[in-house]
Amino acid sequence: MSQFHRLTIKDVRHETRDAVSIAFEIPQSLQQQFHFTQGQHLVLRAHLAGEEVRRSYSICSGVNDGELRVAVKRVAGGRFSAYANEQLKPGQSLEVMAPAGRFHVPLDPARRGQYLAVAAGSGITPILSIIKSTLENEPLSQVTLVYGNRSSASTLFREQLANLKNRYLQRLNLVLVFSREQQDIDLYNGRIDATKCQQLFARWLAVDQLDAAFICGPQAMSETVRDSLRASGMAAERIHCELFLAAGDNRKREARETARALDPQLSQVTLIRDGRALAFELPRNSLSLLDAGNAQGADLPYSCKAGVCSTCKCKVIEGEVEMDSNHALEDYEVAAGYILSCQSFPLSERLVLDFDQP
Repeated sequence: MSQFHRLTIKDVRHETRDAVSIAFEIPQSLQQQFHFTQGQHLVLRAHLAGEEVRRSYSICSGVNDGELRVAVKRVAGGRFSAYANEQLKPGQSLEVMAPAGRFHVPLDPARRGQYLAVAAGSGITPILSIIKSTLENEPLSQVTLVYGNRSSASTLFREQLANLKNRYLQRLNLVLVFSREQQDIDLYNGRIDATKCQQLFARWLAVDQLDAAFICGPQAMSETVRDSLRASGMAAERIHCELFLAAGDNRKREARETARALDPQLSQVTLIRDGRALAFELPRNSLSLLDAGNAQGADLPYSCKAGVCSTCKCKVIEGEVEMDSNHALEDYEVAAGYILSCQSFPLSERLVLDFDQP
């Protein structure tokens, strides 16, 4: 899964003024590896001005669409997003990892499901894949989408969502919330905050009857919606969140620097990758295990380095680590010894990590 494959770009479509979607040609030899599940993402790699740049982008295609397409929204100062929006053309190629991620529930054609999806901005990308796939493959299920944007002009996939609404008139409830464009219904104006959630849930949804909720957007919004659903009686295991970027914590970094100065101990670290073992010494409270391993030439997989995408996931075979942030692993995975190496630092004298564990 962590191997890059060079794929040719089949199509580049301008979705809004500051967002494009990119479809890839998948050769027959890679069809199985690039088979995807709704809600998954791709890690893309390019070399820009002599520097390697990796980014994760969610798949926006439905599982029945017959194509593999991601969306890239331009962000301020974003090197890869600017490159994608300004320079990428059909016929060019990018290095791409196979699809990954678990932002979904298995589809069941016999299920009479009730689903809620909440997105803001480019958070609609994996949500669109989930909605399309669910409506097509679960003909008895219903979906409510609450989607926040500044205005209708900035709404990513606006036409596709309108077409889905027309196609599934009785099964898709579409609620567009705009912060800078006035709408006739006051409930649809503003931002998706705690008050808005309370109003929407009270008027539109029987939260306790939802089979699953999918949330994707900024961290603050995602946590607000999650907490509102829990407060309304929804079980935590039915709430699924996907973050594009998590807020950092400078306090932990400062605490590590202080701890290293007071107690400069070394840990003996062994990394298992592709069946080979690499051993080295690492000062505690210095580099993350991901950065330290790659500095030693381990070529460990990664993308976001923010504890969000799970590309750098591995398993602790021996020893103990401290994981600063985790927005990707489930509780049962952590209990089984899995960590995010980009967010983890050694605590024990000896540490063995296995990157080959599924």
